[in-house]
Parts: sequence; structure tokens; C-alpha cells
Amino acid sequence: MDLATLKAFKPSEYEEAADGYRATADMASAAKDTIDNRISAGVRNQLEGEAVTSALQSLKDLSRNFHYTQTECGLVSTALNGFAFDMAVAKRKLQAAIDDAGADGCTVNPDGSVSYPAGKKPGDEKVADGGTVTGSAGGSPTSDALKRQAVNIHPNPNYGKAMAYANRIADALTEATEADTKWAPKLRALKADDDLTVSHADWADARSDTDGVREAGKSYSDSLQEPPKGGSPKENAAWWKGLSPQEQSAQLALNAASVGALDGLPAETRDEANRMVLAQSRAQVELELAKIPPEPTKYSPNPNGSYPAVIQNDSWSKWNEKYGERNAQLLKTRGGMNSIQERFDKTGEEGLPEAYLLGFSTEGNGRAIVANGNPDTADHQAIYVPGTTSNLGSIGGDISRMANVWRVANEEADGGTVSTITWLGYDAPQNIVKDSPFGHYADDGAPAYNRFIDGLDASRTADSDPHRTAIGHSYGTTLIGSAARQGDLNVDDVILAGSPGVQVSKAEQMDVPEGHVWNQEADGDIVPDVGRYGHGGTDWDGAWVIPSDPLFGANQMPTDTEGHSDYWKEGTDSLRNQGLVVAGRGDEVELKPVPPAYTRGR
Repeated sequence: MDLATLKAFKPSEYEEAADGYRATADMASAAKDTIDNRISAGVRNQLEGEAVTSALQSLKDLSRNFHYTQTECGLVSTALNGFAFDMAVAKRKLQAAIDDAGADGCTVNPDGSVSYPAGKKPGDEKVADGGTVTGSAGGSPTSDALKRQAVNIHPNPNYGKAMAYANRIADALTEATEADTKWAPKLRALKADDDLTVSHADWADARSDTDGVREAGKSYSDSLQEPPKGGSPKENAAWWKGLSPQEQSAQLALNAASVGALDGLPAETRDEANRMVLAQSRAQVELELAKIPPEPTKYSPNPNGSYPAVIQNDSWSKWNEKYGERNAQLLKTRGGMNSIQERFDKTGEEGLPEAYLLGFSTEGNGRAIVANGNPDTADHQAIYVPGTTSNLGSIGGDISRMANVWRVANEEADGGTVSTITWLGYDAPQNIVKDSPFGHYADDGAPAYNRFIDGLDASRTADSDPHRTAIGHSYGTTLIGSAARQGDLNVDDVILAGSPGVQVSKAEQMDVPEGHVWNQEADGDIVPDVGRYGHGGTDWDGAWVIPSDPLFGANQMPTDTEGHSDYWKEGTDSLRNQGLVVAGRGDEVELKPVPPAYTRGR
């Protein structure tokens, strides 16, 4: 890049273009939300039939197009800002060199060379003629030493000054050329196929684009204010509010996964970030699955007609050895992501509100935090923790449970708004026998649960404080107990269903007001008695105590379901009682009578 081009370059023009793309991304986001939460929701809530199903699919495709447009325009905006930033740095260096040269009596020529006046060194009788020098960028120890030697030898002291200015100019021009060379291919890559279908390949390309812009824009991203390291939810919230719209857009474009995981940020922001991660993760999983050959038939009839009747095919054994484990993991991950999308697609059914993806990751057993309704504005919040064997692949059932609680609580809330949240934000035990007897899964996950709940306070936009309920199932109740034991469990009520124990022996140790711990144990649920010897608290004489024991002091809510997993079955008193508590009407629950005397062994 030559001197005239860099002098004429106007970073503001590229920043204005970046603002235009950011505005387009915002409009695409608004259009996507309108389609998902108003148009499609209204259709689902009022119409049915084959034509409606077809229309909803078309709306879903259109929403996907807007989502892709939002993501790509956000990247274009960030890339343009990054390019403008790099060029502005080079231009400032150039202008500083030109100004310094002029102040020192030197003249910068259109080709970047520098002319210097006549002069003499102290003690010399003869005035040395002036001249013109051309600088060079960079340098090595050897070349720098030769330049210093030339300056020392030259009879005109202005020669050395001019050479220094010329080198600074050369450095600025080289820096601008490198920025142009670096950013040009990144910007050219930010384009979509000339069709109306957003494919998995398109989303994979978006992920690649993100990596490319992040790599090219390192200097720009380093200039952005980073979130506080290990920050509290309040500190995270203050950091986000302190960013300009441009900086927020850049963080979303470059660091969606990090933004989506920060407790204390607005629900809408976390949802936007995590939906980007979800879309790109789905594309990656689908493309990887497509590369795995189809699974061969596992068994065939024994050709010898003897025992055994069937034999395992060698082709299947080879396939399973090479692809089996990875294929199973990918299918499980795909199932979980499909379950999240299915919840998005149910907005409007039976009045179900918009969904917010407040956390998402495919790492390890996976993470998913899904809210029904916006918790930042809800009058009543419920945060549900699932138990043993919970993972991303099985998240669908847990999401459905909280949708059921939302419907009941919403009916009982006397006009108040409700948000129910499925919180799979920890590594749950995956094996009932090998893992669930140990408490470290709960102890390790409890701090994250407390942080998430504190984050709901930090991101709140309503003027009033919400009524908040913690709900746990099975091992999830153990985590809630650990959260209460380890720190401040920032809730008003606690609901425990099928609890094997909560690490404490008294309801008063659950860190909520007296009378606000609620317990359910259904007929045929063996988990409470089986689990008490690992997770129950101990009373004064060392006996194991769980929430189902009268000695614990919880409100014992009646159940009309059986077994360990039906506490959220639609149309049951078990579900309705939970909904009443979530809606702040726990005093209307008809409790089980307290036995006149406590007898061990139940």
C-alpha cells in the first residue's frame, strides 16, 4: 500500500458500514424472533391440519434463514470493525511519523521517501548537503547495526533523523499492506450460497468464518474489554452493560460460547449466543455422522444350521470397533440438540411461552439450560435440577417436565408471569450403581447452581424481586442440599421429589424460611430408602435422615403417581402441588398428616 492511499483511508467509512451490517443483523434477529414467538406460536395455538404443518415448516425454514443472516452479518460487522481498527493503527503511525518529520525540518515525499536539509555535525567546518532517503520496514540485528553505522559515518546529522522517519513510514505502510492482505480473504469468505436453503454445510462454514475472523482480528479483539476473570454474576452484568453496542456485537460474533455461559448476563443475550453455538454444533455433528458408513447388520443366520442360530457378522464387528463408540456419542448428542429444537418449535402450544437457551455445550456429558419464559421479567421462577443418568442426550424429558410445571403454575399465578428452567449445568452421575452413591457430583455442581441463581438477580430487569423455587429430582435434590450446605441458596422455596437425601438432616438447614421445604415421595419409589445411606443427613444419634422422614421437618405433599419418574405427569395432583408452590400458593397444598410419633424404618 502506498502513502497516498493510506493517508486517504477513512476508517470511519468502514465503521459506518459495520454499523449497517450490525443493524441488519439486529433486524434479522428481530424477524427470527417474530416468526418463532409470535407468528408460528399463534399458528400452533389456534390452527391444526396438514396445511398448518406445511406452513409451520416453511416458517421454520424462514426463521433459520434469518438466524443465519443474523450470524453472518454479525461477523461481517466485526470483520469490518477489525479491518478499520488495524488500518487506523497504521494510519496513526504514518501521520505521527509525517508530523514528527515536519517538526524536525524534514519533508515527506509522495513516494514515502524523506528529504532532509543541509547540516553539519558539531566541530565540522563544512556544511554537508541535504538529500533524500527511503526507509525499509522491519529489520534484523545485523541490518539495524549497519544502519546505525551508516548514520554515524554520514557527515549530515539530519541524515539519521530522516532515515528514522523514513523507516517509521515504511513500517506503517507495511502494516497497512499486511492488514489489507489479511482481511481481504476473510471478508470475501463471508458470503452465502446463492440459494434459500441454510444447510448444515452453511452453518459449518459459519463456524469456520468465525474462527477466521477471530484469528485475523486478534489485535481488535484484544482491544475489547474482556469479561472479569472469575467474575461474580454482578461483575459480569456490569461488564456487559459497560460495553458499547459495537463491542457487544463483536463479543457475540467472536465469543458466543463464552458469552452464553456467563451468569449475570441478560437472558436474551445468553439465548442469542447459545443458539449460535447450537446451530454450529448441530451442523458439525450432522456432517461428522454423514462421514460414518452405515452400520452393517449385526447378526445373520448361522450358515451351518447349528447352534447358535445366529452369528455376529465380521463386517459389523469391524465397523463397531472403528466407529461404534463415536457414532453412539454423536447420535446421543444429536438427540439432545433435537430435543432443544423441539422445545423451540412448541412455543405457543397450549400457551407455552418463548424458550430461552441459557446454557449449552456438547463437551463431556453435555450442558443445557432451557427456560420457559423470560426469567429476567418473571414474577415466579423455578430452577429444576435433574438427577442420575441425566445428560444432553436425555434432556428432552427434563425439558418436558418443566413445561408441565409452567402450565400449572401459570394457571395458578393469578396473572403473574412464570419462568421454569431446566438446569443441566453439572456432571450428573451416569451410573446408578457405580456413580450415584457418591456425593462429589453434587458437591462439584452446587457452586455452579448457586452462581446461576445469583445471576438471575444480576440480570433482572423487573422492578420487583421474584418468588423463586428450587426443584430437584432424585440426585438433583442432593445437589440442592449441597448448594444450601455450601453457601447461600438464594431461593424462597425448595421442592424435593424422590430424594435419596440432601446431605443435611433438618429442613431448617436448607437455607429457606421455615415451612418452605416441600417433599414428595410416590408409592413404589425405592430411591429414598436406598439412597439414604449415602446422601442422608445424620441426626444426633447418627441415624440417616432424608426429606421423607418426619424428623426432617419438610412439608410432605401428597402424590397420586407411582414410581420414581412420574412426579410431573400431566393431570396429576403430584404435578399440581408443585405448580402451586412455584406460583407462591403453597399454603393451598393439602399436606399429608404428620404421624403422631416418628418410627425408624418406615
